[in-house]
Amino acid sequence: MPRDIAPRLLRAFVTVAGELHFTRAAARLFVAQQALSRDIGRLERELGVTLFLRTTRSVELTADGQRLLPYARRVLAAQDELVAACADGGGRPLLVDVGSPYATAQRVLAEARSAAPGTEFFARFHSGLTGAAEDVLAGRLDVSFGRVAGLAPAVLARLEHCPVRYEPMTVVLPAGHPLAGLPAVPLAALAGESVYTGAGNPATAEWTGLADLLFAGRRIAALPPLPPIEGKDEFARVMEKLGRPVLASVEFVDMPWAVRRPLVDPVPLSAVSMVWRRGLRHPGLDVLRAAARSLGEAERWLERPDGSWLPDVDGTLMAPIGK
Repeated sequence: MPRDIAPRLLRAFVTVAGELHFTRAAARLFVAQQALSRDIGRLERELGVTLFLRTTRSVELTADGQRLLPYARRVLAAQDELVAACADGGGRPLLVDVGSPYATAQRVLAEARSAAPGTEFFARFHSGLTGAAEDVLAGRLDVSFGRVAGLAPAVLARLEHCPVRYEPMTVVLPAGHPLAGLPAVPLAALAGESVYTGAGNPATAEWTGLADLLFAGRRIAALPPLPPIEGKDEFARVMEKLGRPVLASVEFVDMPWAVRRPLVDPVPLSAVSMVWRRGLRHPGLDVLRAAARSLGEAERWLERPDGSWLPDVDGTLMAPIGK
């Protein structure tokens, strides 16, 4: 048994264990599939065990692989914390994923830039916290925003987060839809409808999961999965062609063919948090958190309206932590 195992080999193992597919794992690691296979083979030789059962159609963890997985994850989490703690980041911009130019995160970023013009922030526009969290953990992003309750526990354990806003949810309706004339749409009025919730986009799985919880028992269906849609214009084109309602937040882009209406009875909420790598040190991080608090206090972002709906797990994770 070797005393030292290269973290690269453990990261390769954990990524393949998560995907159970060598091609997808290689893409996530930005390496060639052959190089990934060599790393797995080297790790197996160093440990003297077989970690995966591989056929032409499937990849499965062996019993030894299952035993190694939690230990490998802990080692990699500790390494990520060490690297983050030893780099204060003061000499580089803070990379901030705001989701879209219309999101709550964009408003927080604008407030931070105004409060600290000498601190450099670079915006990124990822769609979905599930996808962005992988980049945060890999160091390709510093900060993102979204629903932390939708993240896998192993991912969330490697992140720090703080509550930002309870975002009211809305529905985007084609202008000719029977409900489009209402000033607000009761949830019960969507019974029998098929609503787009991002199903099929793995990067936004936390949003689709929230929609599933909201629709349960209300006879509201989610549209079947679609391929991920890239870009505002393409999204507008596809949604106009489908002609179906779209579940959205109160911060959502306007579309010329549609109207956006608040949902009521109850008012569904999306819990938005700010997330960053555990142990990250950067002066911009404190500025960004202060901006979120300032906006939240001014606009009562963390006050739940009467008659609102929120899953219990989301409410628990929105409890202030890490102040």
